[in-house]
Amino acid sequence: MFNTIIIMFQVFLAFVGVYQFVISLFGIVRKRKETKHAPQKSFAVLVAAHNEAQVVGALIENLKNLDYPKELYDIFVICDNCTDNTADISRSMGVRAMERKNPHLRGKGHAIEWMLKELWAMPRQYDGIVMFDADNLVGNDFLAHMNNDLCEGHKVIQGYLDTKNPTDSWVTASYAITYWYCNRLWQLSRRNLNMANYLGGTGMCFESELLKEMGWGATSLVEDLEFSMRCVKRGIHPVLNYDAKVYDEKPLSFKASSRQRLRWMQGHFTVARSYFFPLLWASIKERSFVKFDAALYSISVYNTFLGFIVTAMLWMDNIIPADNIFTSIYYYAPSWVAPLAIFLTAIMFPLVMALEGIKSPKMYAHLFSMVFFQLSWLPITCYAFFTQNNKQWSHTQHTRVLRLDDVQSKQV
Repeated sequence: MFNTIIIMFQVFLAFVGVYQFVISLFGIVRKRKETKHAPQKSFAVLVAAHNEAQVVGALIENLKNLDYPKELYDIFVICDNCTDNTADISRSMGVRAMERKNPHLRGKGHAIEWMLKELWAMPRQYDGIVMFDADNLVGNDFLAHMNNDLCEGHKVIQGYLDTKNPTDSWVTASYAITYWYCNRLWQLSRRNLNMANYLGGTGMCFESELLKEMGWGATSLVEDLEFSMRCVKRGIHPVLNYDAKVYDEKPLSFKASSRQRLRWMQGHFTVARSYFFPLLWASIKERSFVKFDAALYSISVYNTFLGFIVTAMLWMDNIIPADNIFTSIYYYAPSWVAPLAIFLTAIMFPLVMALEGIKSPKMYAHLFSMVFFQLSWLPITCYAFFTQNNKQWSHTQHTRVLRLDDVQSKQV
């Protein structure tokens, strides 16, 4: 009986793998052209910051020089439990520093929820709310793209997430390759298929009326994924704007990266428990493929965790000098299936890099070190499962200051 369960779970994982591979094929071609509108939407640009004195100035400078009418947007820096001079720097650069002190409700989700309440009480109201992290840099045309999508009737928009330091280490290179893959074969494919996209934590835009109606209500360790699921559950599909670029700073060391990804996985388990069954039931009841896709994505963290456990059991079963207890599904498949699956998985990453115009041989060489980076998700997810009740927010340390010209001038 237990062996049958193991085989059934392997079949399910194979189904998920084939499903995602087929979906990803629709991201190879960019077939959408953006409809342009004259600037008309007003924006409150929110910058989430916790002790970001080193980098917040570069982002504020960047945001103040966007190619969008200055009277149509205001910048607010959420100084969340800061103990440095983030607020002083923000005020000195002519933007609003919103200082929040609450040691009991820590983290970005709580800070955003607090900021929105402050915003709704202000005399000026805005058409859209845009959110960034303090370590970001933003394409100069970002608000113009958000204006276009809001004018087209979209209510939740995610920009193209890129890294601003892809060449700093093998870890940041691995992040960059992963982001390029997700933007092209995960997000763009779903946009091309008119499915829901998923928010990435920064570079997000929301119609103000929607936020007033829904409330933020996303205070887990992965507030972006939580809000994405809330939207899909309500029948609202977040969309990707492929041309609205956001550059996010990634940790240089493997240790810092592991800490960041552990937090993401801990939060993902929380979201999976809350949204999988409601979305799955809604997808069946409403015959909604979009909600089925969201439900499947919500439990991807469990797929990784249980897949790691099953794979370890199969390997141990083969290594131990005794009769095998468990059976791999590849035992029933033709001999060419496993090599083909590995080849197709591996070829997608250099394919994405070529599609994204990456020319640096050094970045392609990082494909080999990225294998270790991807495999490291397995033990991280396993540890996250047993520590998922840990709600403590971990802060990523920043090492140096980059500006938009520095990022855009580097050809990778």
